[in-house]
Amino acid sequence: MPLLSRRPAGTPRLLLLSAALTLALAAGCAGPGPQSAAPAAQAPETAAEKAAAAWPAEAAPAAVTCPEGPPPGARCLRGKDSAGAPYLIVVPARWSGNLLVHAHGGPFLGAPTDARANEDIKRWSVIVREGHAYAASVFRQGGFAVTTAAEDTERVRRIFVAHVDKPRRTFLHGQSWGGMVAARAAELYPRSWEGILFTSAVVAGPATYDFRVDIRAVYQHLCKNHPRADEPQYPLALGLPAGSTMTNAQLAARVNECLALNKPAAERTPEQRARAKLIADIIRVPENSILSHLNWGTFTLADVTRRHGGAPIGNTGVRYTGSPNDAALNADLDRAGLRFAADPAARARFVADVDHQGRFAVPVVTTHGIHDSTVFVEGSDTLRQRMVAAGNGQGLVQTFVESSEHSYLGEAIYPPLLQALITWVDTGRKPTPVTIAEQCRSLQAAGGGAAADCRFLPDYAVKTLASRIPAR
Repeated sequence: MPLLSRRPAGTPRLLLLSAALTLALAAGCAGPGPQSAAPAAQAPETAAEKAAAAWPAEAAPAAVTCPEGPPPGARCLRGKDSAGAPYLIVVPARWSGNLLVHAHGGPFLGAPTDARANEDIKRWSVIVREGHAYAASVFRQGGFAVTTAAEDTERVRRIFVAHVDKPRRTFLHGQSWGGMVAARAAELYPRSWEGILFTSAVVAGPATYDFRVDIRAVYQHLCKNHPRADEPQYPLALGLPAGSTMTNAQLAARVNECLALNKPAAERTPEQRARAKLIADIIRVPENSILSHLNWGTFTLADVTRRHGGAPIGNTGVRYTGSPNDAALNADLDRAGLRFAADPAARARFVADVDHQGRFAVPVVTTHGIHDSTVFVEGSDTLRQRMVAAGNGQGLVQTFVESSEHSYLGEAIYPPLLQALITWVDTGRKPTPVTIAEQCRSLQAAGGGAAADCRFLPDYAVKTLASRIPAR
């Protein structure tokens, strides 16, 4: 029997106001988009959906004290699904009937824990404050495993339906790397979702990560300490050699030895400043993000190569630009053996696990900070291209925000996005970047917030991913 026999009457005042504003704004929008999720719900079963029919029945979650984040009166439920993935479900006291299934960022290389779920609901409690139920898996496999994470995302949705209540609408939310998970879940289980929200998301497939091999090559050319000359040499596209015991702290020590990123620029040597600037100019990232990208290109890349039996990313034929003498830079990389070919079989396995083709037959709304240095905004153009190629271009609305943040763009940003998506699904009227920005300002005014916090850029024209990351 469901843990909620009926959904509570009533809706938060802000939710009612927000919905009314959305309806009013949507009335003037150009052109209808997808009318609802009905076409996806009626589509033939995918192979993944047929396989899911044989999954074992899931145990009911247990009621628990809510972690930090959810508003007063919310009910929290925890459990571990049949595949071993922990999850958290939160239902507000006054539930809209909508469920958002959240796919978290990362990936994290350790075992899944409840702490990850606690971190995410603290950040994303805006979903519950807006009156919607929230369900999120922590994913059973630590590391870069997208398809299994998509399966876990579908499992937590099924747990909600079986043991909590049947939602009025079900939406999929992908944040950061979770965007890759959500895109995979949307194509594997298309009949489960009525709309998709991507926030600061990885939506450009494997090419998103190509530059992490680039930064390894350029860093080694300049610093020559990862690996050192007296250590075993290995193709840097592997991330680390088998059996390596290097830690994050040890990598940071090497990077600071060469670039002194742990010091203010004024305290670095001229050589350290020059090297840091050159890496930033060639890779097109801010200096303060160099270490995090080297971490990914070391530890996460090593996880990827182990999973797929070889290096799925290479840099053969890539021409690097941004240095004072690009011809000399590329020649030096060639002579130093800092070119690495991707393993075709490993590449194929990687693509099969993580990629999408834009086959989303439901409304999709996205947002991204234009100065995000973790997941580049230019990936949004790849999503658009793929959805257009799949015949779903009219089902996409993309918004952009004046921000360098990645994990959370601000309290004002997400309510108008949620309401725009929900109203689109409910009414069939498609929002625009302009109406979403207008709604943000209206909601801020109604709630006593500052209109300046609505940093949407309705006229922003995103460039191609190849303008940021060299194609290969």
